[in-house]
Amino acid sequence: MFFESTKLHFFKPLTTKYREHICQCLCLLYTRQFGSSADYGHALQRDQVIEIFEEALIQIGDVPSLDEVTPELIDSNAERFKNPREHASVILKQLIEFGWIERQVDPGLLQSTYPFSRTGRVFSQMLLESDSKQIRTRHRNTRNTLNALEAFSNRGEVYDLLDAFDYSERIVTDFTDVVSELEEKKRALVQEMESQQLVQRAADQFFDYMEKRFQPDIQVRLSADSVEKHREDINKRIRSIRRKPKEIKALAERELRRLAPELCEEHQSYLMFILDMIERRMQHAADTMLPALRSALHGFTKRADIIIRQMSFLTTQNDSDLVEVCRELADLSAQEMNQRFERAAETVASIKLHLIDPKQVKLIERKARSAVDNRVEKIKAPNKEAQRELMVQAMLDQAFVLNNKGIRDYVIETLKGGHKLNTRELAIKDAPTLIAAAHAIEIGAGNNLSSDLKFRIRPLEQTASNEYYQQFDEYEIELIDTQAMARTDPV
Repeated sequence: MFFESTKLHFFKPLTTKYREHICQCLCLLYTRQFGSSADYGHALQRDQVIEIFEEALIQIGDVPSLDEVTPELIDSNAERFKNPREHASVILKQLIEFGWIERQVDPGLLQSTYPFSRTGRVFSQMLLESDSKQIRTRHRNTRNTLNALEAFSNRGEVYDLLDAFDYSERIVTDFTDVVSELEEKKRALVQEMESQQLVQRAADQFFDYMEKRFQPDIQVRLSADSVEKHREDINKRIRSIRRKPKEIKALAERELRRLAPELCEEHQSYLMFILDMIERRMQHAADTMLPALRSALHGFTKRADIIIRQMSFLTTQNDSDLVEVCRELADLSAQEMNQRFERAAETVASIKLHLIDPKQVKLIERKARSAVDNRVEKIKAPNKEAQRELMVQAMLDQAFVLNNKGIRDYVIETLKGGHKLNTRELAIKDAPTLIAAAHAIEIGAGNNLSSDLKFRIRPLEQTASNEYYQQFDEYEIELIDTQAMARTDPV
């Protein structure tokens, strides 16, 4: 039971007309004990706690007593305090009486210290975190869930699985907190659209919120820590845990029943219950809470856009001479207004003629666009005449194709074991041999292709003819073995 013994009237200090002062004192005391500048090796004594409360009361200043707002919450025995120290002493007494702070006595030094009680520390932390200016890293819960599941899959420690179960619960609660915060901000913007000064303050608050709250938290939640981004990885890791051997799952089941006996009903599997809950929470966060967050953010930014437009309109009105003229005319009688209109008409009715300098007039010629024929035509099959023409062209191309290797083979075959040949003796049997005979002397240029055989071409300075050529020069083609010549040459 929560409301028992010292916690019977735990929340009574926050129901008096000085509740705002008490809340400020709790937040500052929590910051001094557990904040970044806390001295964990030193316990706070009464004078130090009183000084902290005095500082909190001075910071908050004069706050309305809320007598007119909530008369039923007023402590009838309360009275005005002479100074902040007296007020701080009464606050400390109330917090000790209702269980927020404990009084502990050191028997060795005979000194009293005043730390938070466990329940007081938890609720003071909540009061401090309710202020949006505090730095929080709630947007890492999705990644923490994935990392904890990977750690359990690799090491098999059930503590990692319980951490993943805890982080998955925070994902949904964080979405709910952000949606509620955006709705509260939107209502605050609506309430502050009463005058130009309040509109300016609302616009400043909007930009401050987008810079200090949206970018470090909500933007990361929608990008790096998006449940849509990590949902498939988390589900994949859950499936891999379910496929583990039965021995590993049985060991994890026993450890879970020992560490968290009240997690679920006795007849259920604790391991499967945790995995199902994590999977269900991820589905709820992706399918329900994320669209709700986007809708709330859209409504908040839309409301802020209206405020910025209104502020711009009011600023434009203040700088506009037309508005001033209209207000001045509205205060005049009908006769005076008509007289002013007539004088303005006579002034406006004058005609002013301005001639254009011909040098400034230039004719710009537009570049004609080239027409592009993008029609797609169906290719027709060629007729027999075209096919015959293509075949004849291909055969002619193949007939007159000749390379050095073909000429070389033709000359070697014509030699028939000999070493010397006259171009007049070249045999012509068909079109390829006719072309090879015409290019026979070109094999002298291919002597660098072989180190064993070499052709030597020598002109005979006489001409000859046959049935294919009316006249051609005669050459002597000799095949020489370079290695044999090297052996016969004297050294």
